[in-house]
Amino acid sequence: MSRAMSDVLELAGVSVIRGRKKLLVEVDWQVKEGERWVILGPNGAGKTTLLQIAAARMHPTTGVAGILEEVLGAVDVFELRPRIGLASAALANQIPEHEKVLNVVVTAAYGVTGRWREEYERDDERRAFHLLEAWGMSTFLNRTFASLSEGERKRVQIARALMSDPELLLLDEPGAGLDLAGREDLVLRLSELAADPDAPAVVLVTHHLEEVPPGFTHALLLRDGAVVAQGPLADVLTEDHLSATFGLPLTVTQTAGRYSATARR
Repeated sequence: MSRAMSDVLELAGVSVIRGRKKLLVEVDWQVKEGERWVILGPNGAGKTTLLQIAAARMHPTTGVAGILEEVLGAVDVFELRPRIGLASAALANQIPEHEKVLNVVVTAAYGVTGRWREEYERDDERRAFHLLEAWGMSTFLNRTFASLSEGERKRVQIARALMSDPELLLLDEPGAGLDLAGREDLVLRLSELAADPDAPAVVLVTHHLEEVPPGFTHALLLRDGAVVAQGPLADVLTEDHLSATFGLPLTVTQTAGRYSATARR
């Protein structure tokens, strides 16, 4: 099998149970190299739980989770995690508020979220600078993370997630809390990332159809922890599938690669 078609993620019958609550129910899902996935669903659908499995930060209760040709439970997750780029609110909360922006990114190469007295390789600092430049943040190098707007923080987090040159990039609701301009800037940059043949496989979690970037290839819809539909974007983001996912009759429109939905009258 060519590397271009190898599985980045392969989940078989994955369930996550906490007490009496089923957070995920028998999820089968495969992500191949070069694919760009969006996971959509209402609040409480299991989106973040599914991403935590993909990030090797949670183990399934039942089922098998294969990540980058390793199996959760049979691999040292501390060796696996550096191969996965993750941007999430939980991770952002671990970043010291007074950390300089350059350090926020460069520390990802060492698997930590705060810089102490250690010295970093000049090549790592150069890579961090180029990533910040690519995400429009190179003029903010010496600003503190706490001083940034929400949109600026999100871009720094994605640059950080790309620092280790990951084979899989996971973005958990990167548009949350952004105003219209911030969201549109982010969608444009994610669309450019999707078009980059050297970019890793990408999985983006959102509950807003408007945040699906043009150029993304596949979608997975979740409701109550179970998969409603999955596959190529155009086959999945239909009125029937989205209405079933969100529990509301929806009218779906697509313009220039952007999707939107309104309640059907």
